[in-house]
Amino acid sequence: MVPKNETQKAKPQASAYKDKTVSDAIRTSLGPRGMDKMIQAGNGEVTITNDGATILKQMNVIHPAAKMLVELSRAQDIEAGDGTTSVVVVAGALLEASEKLLQMGIHPTAISDAFQRCAAKAVEILDEMSIPIELGDHESLVKSASTSLNSKVVSQYSGLLAPLAVEAVLKVADTTRNDVVDLKDIKCIRSLGGTIEDTELVDGLVFTQRASGNNGPKRLEKARIGLIQFCISPPKTDMDHSVIVADYAAMDRVLKQEREYILNIVKQIKKTGCNVLLVQKSILRDAISDLAQHFLDKIKVMVVKDIEREDIEFVCKTLSCRPIASLDHFVAENLVSADLAEEVPSGTNKFVKITGIQNPGKTVSVVLRGSNKLVLEEVDRSLHDALCVVRCLVRKRRLIAGGGAPETEMALQLANHAQTLVGVDAYCFRAFAEALEVIPSTLAENAGLNPISTVTELRNRHAQGEKNAGINVRKGAITDILTENVVQPLLVSTSAVTLASETVRSILKIDDIVNTIN
Repeated sequence: MVPKNETQKAKPQASAYKDKTVSDAIRTSLGPRGMDKMIQAGNGEVTITNDGATILKQMNVIHPAAKMLVELSRAQDIEAGDGTTSVVVVAGALLEASEKLLQMGIHPTAISDAFQRCAAKAVEILDEMSIPIELGDHESLVKSASTSLNSKVVSQYSGLLAPLAVEAVLKVADTTRNDVVDLKDIKCIRSLGGTIEDTELVDGLVFTQRASGNNGPKRLEKARIGLIQFCISPPKTDMDHSVIVADYAAMDRVLKQEREYILNIVKQIKKTGCNVLLVQKSILRDAISDLAQHFLDKIKVMVVKDIEREDIEFVCKTLSCRPIASLDHFVAENLVSADLAEEVPSGTNKFVKITGIQNPGKTVSVVLRGSNKLVLEEVDRSLHDALCVVRCLVRKRRLIAGGGAPETEMALQLANHAQTLVGVDAYCFRAFAEALEVIPSTLAENAGLNPISTVTELRNRHAQGEKNAGINVRKGAITDILTENVVQPLLVSTSAVTLASETVRSILKIDDIVNTIN
């Protein structure tokens, strides 16, 4: 017979082993010198990335406790956008520390409660060593975005993408609601062809499709834009009805009626002075028939059709307009003015770009360029991380040094604090502190440095009061990481420590896995 307490200790150890395997799998991708992962899906699709959230999302994880680490990475991605690899590595180290504490006979609940206090103390330490910034400090924002991009496949283009990310976020930040940033207001459009250097920020509206019609205008100055949700095509009968045409005379009458119906709509469009028509995609029939397209080409109207339903909200916000649902409401007052609407070539395809909108909304479009699909996808993921980093700084305007400096400082201060404690808390605080050193140790290891000597030197420098001393992977030495412009938002670090400790506490509280009957 196994005593109940023994069973409780054994279960977290088993799950810790599984979680540690997940943590070790992505540990090599941490930092600027981290390795990339090639992920092959079941359908043959290949992804190359070192983004922790992406790797774990596509990884086939079976063990339920290990799935908690995948959810942890996703939570960090939603909360901060960056640090998705770090949070899993820290969680893995904390689980390993928990395993040692369990073997010492400390109860899981005691460890869990102590880790909660450790996380709270760690957040206080991070707050103390952070530096306040202002949104007008454009240079500091760019430095943070660059640090986020330095560990990506596209790191050599951080000089282009970082300022672009800062400009995009500052443009969509809502100053009336405590600088809330909705990343849905930044639309990233992938365009195959060219290089990453051709990536551009468009202060206006960009459609992924080209203008429909072969003979219509491709460039219009002083555009008058109408967004419609009705179709310019012959109406259809109900699903369970049909029309039987008995002779050619009846067919001629039907065709004549269709022609008059479409001509009436086109005349109404011309009457309002509209010369750019945006048409929502229809699921029941063609949004614009060939005859309607012919008439619209004749009156020199540029048509962009098949706009997806989920894109309508973004288009409306950008143009500061409302979609027109019926022909009766298609009047000049409901149109929007813009300086230029043109079809521009981009790599292997073309797209429509509208600029100089009269009353533009707080939105922005980014056209991403890349030589192949894999590069394009990685640019999109990397830019998303950079946008999230700038969003973090808008939400909480405090910066912190990178390069393992905050983790080393937390480890040092938590270890010192552990000496003032007695009993179980002293052991738990010391174990938590040692676990945090996994970040500088991994950074050094991935950079080809000796992890033991590097972390020892780093610990000594922090003990002497150099709070911003961190691992400079480019020089392969310990330097003041702030002067090297390696900075990150405070929110990324605090979120990583808090979420990692919460996940570990959840796993520690599990004493059995119960399978249900379907």
